Amino acid sequence: MKKKVAVYKVSFFIVLLVALVTALYLGAYDFNHSVFEIVSTYFNTNTHTADSFVLIELRIPRILMAILTGAALAISGTSLQGLFKNPLASPDLIGITSGAVLFAALTIVFGSAVMHLLPAFFRYVLLSIMAFIGALLTMWFVYKMATSNGKTHILILLLSGVAITALTGAVTGFLTYISTEEELRNITFWSLGSLAGSNWWKVCLVFIVVLIGSIRLLSKGKILNALMLGEKEAAHLGFDIEKTKREIIIIVSLMVGCVVAFNGTIGFVGLVVPYILRFVFNSNYNILLPLSMLLGAVVMLIADTISRTIVVPAELPIGILTAIMGAPVFISILINYKRKLK
Repeated sequence: MKKKVAVYKVSFFIVLLVALVTALYLGAYDFNHSVFEIVSTYFNTNTHTADSFVLIELRIPRILMAILTGAALAISGTSLQGLFKNPLASPDLIGITSGAVLFAALTIVFGSAVMHLLPAFFRYVLLSIMAFIGALLTMWFVYKMATSNGKTHILILLLSGVAITALTGAVTGFLTYISTEEELRNITFWSLGSLAGSNWWKVCLVFIVVLIGSIRLLSKGKILNALMLGEKEAAHLGFDIEKTKREIIIIVSLMVGCVVAFNGTIGFVGLVVPYILRFVFNSNYNILLPLSMLLGAVVMLIADTISRTIVVPAELPIGILTAIMGAPVFISILINYKRKLK
């Protein structure tokens, strides 16, 4: 098994490197020199050209953001599926994404009234900050609803997530209805997801959140494996189940909230990636967690590269593309599962 896991890790890493190099060259802008020449000239002579601006300031940050986003969504979905013991669980399930979308819509529709009062920097990041706050508030509400006497009830957590998703969806729909034509376009484009706004400071912030969150989630493999036996059995093995629930929910909320705040809604990655890996490795979370990060990064990078090249010079929202890619895979998974029930 260890050899098999190593083969998959190396294979995913090689595919990721190939996708990264390919993404550097593909896009609406064609470089006049090779990527290595542009980078060498930029750092050795500090010469700023159109090539260096597109590569250093636009394309590389976007590629890194795609890798971080895919890894974060995939490991979050895998962790939630292990926690809920439900292969259909995803970050959208507990309302994190819908809360971020609601606060983003509020900012788009009503933000113009206070925008002139804010410093220039806060005008630039206001949408992302509000979306992140929305994700955290949603997480706090759902967690409080599901927790009593220090114990978190998973079923209530799921139902609370469904309820808050319906409520925030209704309010977002109302905001969409009363919005102007320009605001409607902004809400629609943001809710469909895009990595077009990526820059170095966003990449650094997401990297810090994803790095810290991933390190903690990667250490939960044994506990998630034990939870497959049931909570009582896992507790008898010496694991602190309630602490694990709180930590996973909070970490996933922070990671997904940060990603959604900068890139909008991107679905199916956190659902389909762990599902695919489970066909090969069953439900061994010591293996699924690290592999899901690699495969999620590969899927997101390929999806983003296609989204910015398929309709050049325009750009297809990445949320549409991940849904197109993920839905058929998910349907085939359900068909196979249905056959096993017969």
